[in-house]
Amino acid sequence: MSGPLRGVKVLDLTSVVSGPHAAMILCDQGADVIKVEAPEGDIMRRGGMAPGFVSSNRGKRSIVLDLKQPAALTVLHKLIGASDVLVQNFRPGVAERLGFGEPACRAINPGLIYVSISGVGETGPYVRKRVYDPVIQALSGLADIQRDTETGRPRMVRTLIADKTTALAAAQAICAALYNKAVRGEGQHVRLSMLDTMVAYLWPEGLGDLTLVDGVDPGARPVATPDLVFKTLDGHITAGALSDAEWRGMCSVIGRPELIDDPRCRTGAARSAHAAERIRLVGEVFATGHSADWLVRLDAAQVPCAPVLTRQELLSDPQIANNGLIVTFDQPGLGRVRQARPAARFSGTPSRPPGPAPGLGEHTEAILAELT
Repeated sequence: MSGPLRGVKVLDLTSVVSGPHAAMILCDQGADVIKVEAPEGDIMRRGGMAPGFVSSNRGKRSIVLDLKQPAALTVLHKLIGASDVLVQNFRPGVAERLGFGEPACRAINPGLIYVSISGVGETGPYVRKRVYDPVIQALSGLADIQRDTETGRPRMVRTLIADKTTALAAAQAICAALYNKAVRGEGQHVRLSMLDTMVAYLWPEGLGDLTLVDGVDPGARPVATPDLVFKTLDGHITAGALSDAEWRGMCSVIGRPELIDDPRCRTGAARSAHAAERIRLVGEVFATGHSADWLVRLDAAQVPCAPVLTRQELLSDPQIANNGLIVTFDQPGLGRVRQARPAARFSGTPSRPPGPAPGLGEHTEAILAELT
């Protein structure tokens, strides 16, 4: 076993995406993650082994425990006593009712880092809601940020961004708690919700117009601004100019030097305030040429740009290949699968390469043997 978290034992009592993905990040970095599943298994298994399950549970060990049975709860308590971290994302009150709430676990293992991931928090008017990613996109303002520029209809981001952002926040918080425990010997209860995570994530620019209590930032970019995807004669590209130098380069490439000193574009604040009109003007020019030609010229002018790749094209992109980002391995029940390797690379304690997700209860006997 390798990775900076080798020797750390994590008890994963989570399901779906936010919790499992957080525990998977720790597993990639060397932690021994034991996934505790009910007899029917995590819903993401979809009755067997599914690609989405692999992506959030690779490398873990699985034990099946029916926590409504006293004997299973006894086993869980032994696992709690032997663990450094417990992660659960049951709705508030459920873990306590089942016998593994934070106070009960703290009595078993005073140094335990107990992590509770919730949808909206542990109290408040929405606390009984069933929460999935789209609910958080709606409540956090993200759907409003994404609203259609022509119709004004709010839109969702087409990926589980709230779940996965919460997973990253949880993994970071767990590592901070592990550091505190190593230095001061203290366990603690770490709480985070998907709603809190997404509002904090969006705040710097997505909710930036809420920063000034007594007014609106005059340089704030309007929410309903077109995105930076431009159609060309043979595809789509993205290109953006943040600094004055980049804007001068952009104007040179598109053959519109008069826009450099245009009052709507002279400063970064002006360009932000008039973003919709500026993007429309640039897009009209890009539509007259081919993607490869534009990208060569934009790169030469030091303007940030890239082709808009399809998901299939991503697999053959030369930069992604250079980074060794996509790895393959055999997954029982699915065959050969692809995964993205862990993003962070450690020179002294390299993360383990992605490996198969466990079958339901695959390691039950081995884990029980370790407790005797």
